[in-house]
Amino acid sequence: MFKAGSYIVYGTKGVCKVDAIGSINVPGVDKCRLYYTLSPVSSSSGTIYTPVENSKVAMRSILSREEALQLIQEIPSIEAMKIPNEKEREQLFQQALLTCDCREAVRIIKTLYKKRIQRMEAGKNATAMDQRYLQYAQDQLYGELAIVLDIEKTEVEDYIATLIHEHKYMEELEYEACSD
Repeated sequence: MFKAGSYIVYGTKGVCKVDAIGSINVPGVDKCRLYYTLSPVSSSSGTIYTPVENSKVAMRSILSREEALQLIQEIPSIEAMKIPNEKEREQLFQQALLTCDCREAVRIIKTLYKKRIQRMEAGKNATAMDQRYLQYAQDQLYGELAIVLDIEKTEVEDYIATLIHEHKYMEELEYEACSD
């Protein structure tokens, strides 16, 4: 069970703050059932009420700072999604986002960046569907990393690029030191 005041990832809504845990006063709802009262971080409007034992929507604690930094280091080795059939692409993206797994969001982002480059080389723009799923994946990943790393969501992409570049540089220095 999550604690009031903590941050969690709730399905495709992304990071939410647990405002309260308790029964809710709604007609037709079991007064003995416990609910989380959630406030989505990325949206100033709306409150989510979900049963504590909800098994229909993925919920998990947000990453720790250490887990987030480890994820960022792994990004270069996380493979893009293999899309065997373009007609199944949207369904694969939906399924990946529903897992609330940061690595799946990275895979979607990498897949859609590659696809955008291919389309640009062919003189085409990205499709509306691709743009929509890229935005969903970025919102999910960057929203969580912004909270964990205590930076603005708009700074996350540059932060990731900087850490990956620094990590590669340190690996090169280590390699040079070992080969001397």
